[in-house]
Amino acid sequence: MAALPGSSSAATAIPTSSARFRRSLRPPPSQLPFTRARFSVKATCPLFSDNNNPRPQSDVVSKPSPLEFHKTSAADGYRKDTSCIVCIGLNIHTAPVEMREKLAISEDRWPQVIKDLCDFNHIEEAAVLSTCNRMEIYFVALSQSRGVKEVTDWMSKVSGISIPELREHQVLLYNADATRHLFEVAAGLDSLVLGEGQILAQVKQVVKAGEGVPGFGRKIGGLFKQAISVGKRVRTETNISTGSVSVSSAAVELALMKLPDSSFADAEVLVVGPGKMGKLVIKHLAAKGCRRMVVVNRSEEKVKAIQRELKDVEIVFRPISEMMACAAEADVIFTSTASESPLFSVENVQKFPLASNGRKRLFVDISIPRNVEAGVSDLETALVYNVDDLKEVVAANKEDRLQKAAEAREIIIDELNKFEAWKDSLETTLTIKKFRAYVERIRASEMEKCLSKMGNDVSKEHKDAIYALSMSIVNKLLHGPMQHLRCDSNNHSSLNEVLENMRAVNRMYDLETDESLIEEKTKVKIGRAKK
Repeated sequence: MAALPGSSSAATAIPTSSARFRRSLRPPPSQLPFTRARFSVKATCPLFSDNNNPRPQSDVVSKPSPLEFHKTSAADGYRKDTSCIVCIGLNIHTAPVEMREKLAISEDRWPQVIKDLCDFNHIEEAAVLSTCNRMEIYFVALSQSRGVKEVTDWMSKVSGISIPELREHQVLLYNADATRHLFEVAAGLDSLVLGEGQILAQVKQVVKAGEGVPGFGRKIGGLFKQAISVGKRVRTETNISTGSVSVSSAAVELALMKLPDSSFADAEVLVVGPGKMGKLVIKHLAAKGCRRMVVVNRSEEKVKAIQRELKDVEIVFRPISEMMACAAEADVIFTSTASESPLFSVENVQKFPLASNGRKRLFVDISIPRNVEAGVSDLETALVYNVDDLKEVVAANKEDRLQKAAEAREIIIDELNKFEAWKDSLETTLTIKKFRAYVERIRASEMEKCLSKMGNDVSKEHKDAIYALSMSIVNKLLHGPMQHLRCDSNNHSSLNEVLENMRAVNRMYDLETDESLIEEKTKVKIGRAKK
């Protein structure tokens, strides 16, 4: 059987030179070694017609069915548009916070989004990674270009962002590039704060949220579990997290930089929302010498737990109903809630008095969507910073970890090779099924021809004997090839040999153009959608 992700089985080397982000929907083949598809969908296809400009009913009826279109379209149907792993989304490197917050998906919605995505005709598996810095969807597409189109259309629909604008700012990666990207995310190499540890916990949460959800399948589940192993290994072997800061601690560092004397000693501090991020803000405030702070929340339970943990710090609880009054007395306000609408509007904030000693009030908003209305930054009495502004803090201590990042990338290459080998070994099962189906079609066809030549007087016993003979010949002929296509060893040379045999069989019998399995899956999906 195939080795599981994270096992010690080695594999054929995978090309590693690739651009970090592919914004083009037609990446150069030389940069995508595992991708053959062309992104080309005819506008005349009824399945992909523009809902804003529906065609006359008579025109739609005259068109071929979706499956027939897939087989005969200029995009070559499924023949050149193969199944693959895709990463698509927006992150802090490619899109401004205004766009990212429109696509933010709360953790409790991840399972439903997985189900919704897998209801599309060409999406077989999916996962969602949505944090303050990114919203990325990883999926297994039965058809690469059609899967990308379905997900892009969905992103546009749920966010209200136009498709051209999405394409301008999105990350779009395929196969090994998508895998490498997730590994770098889990290792903290793609974070705003190099080496930060919180993202690994968020990747773990993706697996937890996906457990038992139809659509969080073997490939995607294996991909994320391997990413967790990569993140752990990078942090253990490189110490990249040593001395590094999370987004929460970067927020505290930024506030310190903006305060007189770079000290919280004389500052009135307010933290709104003691969730995961807010709790980290509180801990970092305590570590930076803040001895008193006010925490606003709907209930006192979480605040009491933090009070028990940080006994040397005065943490004062206030209910959400007192938030504006507390904010009016604060010098620094940290916000980190899941509110989908701003907590602090221009109208509210402009009524506040100046902060201590006539200074501007400092808002540090690390929420997505933002808790502080964009216009507040235009007020003369306020300074507003969000997650995008944390780059100022990160730049100061990023240089020290660049060497560790180089070491981490060596680990990622090694783990990438392992995962690609494991994924390829899964394809041997598909090759076996396609090869058996190919031979069975020939056997059944030849047997039918034979019986038709023998006329109608053939007895049932003779038919059974002919059938048994044909099956025996097929099974004996297949025995040798099947032995060499089964991946039943973790040995390096054995795995490579199996993968080479798989490619040879696909090439000799033209199995890569066999549409039956993908067609069957798509039929099921289209049939389910019609019910």
